[in-house]
Amino acid sequence: MNKAMDSKDTEDYTFYRDSAIHRFKVAFELMWKTAKLFLEKEGIIRRSPRTCIRELFSAGFLQEKEARELLKMIDYRNMTVNTYNEQTAEEIFGKLPLYVDLFKNTFVKLKN
Repeated sequence: MNKAMDSKDTEDYTFYRDSAIHRFKVAFELMWKTAKLFLEKEGIIRRSPRTCIRELFSAGFLQEKEARELLKMIDYRNMTVNTYNEQTAEEIFGKLPLYVDLFKNTFVKLKN
């Protein structure tokens, strides 16, 4: 791991944290819009991230735990877009390793 990521005391830490949060926002948008397109191909029209995730769960593509985490993820994404404070940034940054796996698993399920 990069030394700047190891310690909050480094001058680069905030840059790397904020960059990772920005990537999270982009990845989230890609994930839910992919889900939306997937559902449309199945004849199901949904227009929001929440309804797409709920529909994927109802159709059996997501387990309950995955759906709950993805729904929580919407709240984090919204916090990064509408407000910004250090405590929220740290909280979201701490969740990113879990979210990477969740994104990967969701994309694999949609692909198959």
